[in-house]
Amino acid sequence: QVQLVESGGGLVQAGGSLRLSCAASGRTSSKYTMGWFRQAPGKEREFVAAITWSGGNTYYADSVKGRFTISRDNAKNIVYLQLNSLKPEDTAVYYCAAPRGSRWPPDLNEYVYWGQGTQVTVSS
Repeated sequence: QVQLVESGGGLVQAGGSLRLSCAASGRTSSKYTMGWFRQAPGKEREFVAAITWSGGNTYYADSVKGRFTISRDNAKNIVYLQLNSLKPEDTAVYYCAAPRGSRWPPDLNEYVYWGQGTQVTVSS
């Protein structure tokens, strides 16, 4: 069982930055690949980034590559998403998620553990 809790969202102007955190708990949570997704108003959930349990490999959606950075601190069981150069189109609820299995990168349908989300709003 994996429990995930996001925090760090808020309101920021275009060009600004935020850092999101995802606190994970569970017996094997530190061994999981972790991902971030987002869902904007009127749009379907979108993959953002993923990171292996060791932090050695990362994977980003083209829309955020070069602007967002995923990282993790396994000693604290926290996964971060640093959001830089934010654009209004980044406005969304951001979710962290963990997949089942050990495939890298996970298929999108393998993400089965989800947090409740944190709101990011970017104003212009």
